[in-house]
Amino acid sequence: MSPMEQVPLWAAIPVSLLLIIGGLLCVTGALGLLRLSNFYQRIHGPALINTLGAGCFLIASMLFFSALKTRPVIHELLITVAVLLTAPATTMMLARAAVSRDRRSNRPGVPPHPGQAEGEVHTGARKE
Repeated sequence: MSPMEQVPLWAAIPVSLLLIIGGLLCVTGALGLLRLSNFYQRIHGPALINTLGAGCFLIASMLFFSALKTRPVIHELLITVAVLLTAPATTMMLARAAVSRDRRSNRPGVPPHPGQAEGEVHTGARKE
């Protein structure tokens, strides 16, 4: 008997829906990564959409294996915590590195340092 024959219908339907939704979210994030024009726009796809897609996969996995083993299976909560903690931090570090790089190379459209007037060059020295 295959594992899908042992999983009750009440669990198979939400697992299937979560897997489909998660897949669609990941494809949407990948398309955003391809279609958006600059780094600052492209960073939102992996940071937001793919995190939601991974969440759908993890919930589907917890539900499937809980129904299959007839006991709560919550190992995926550790993965969920890791994803929820690392994805925003990684995104912020990538964005800050990109802003710093773009400021050093004087690219147009980069926001100035806080407290600095538009067009003023930041030297790193303190104002007195």
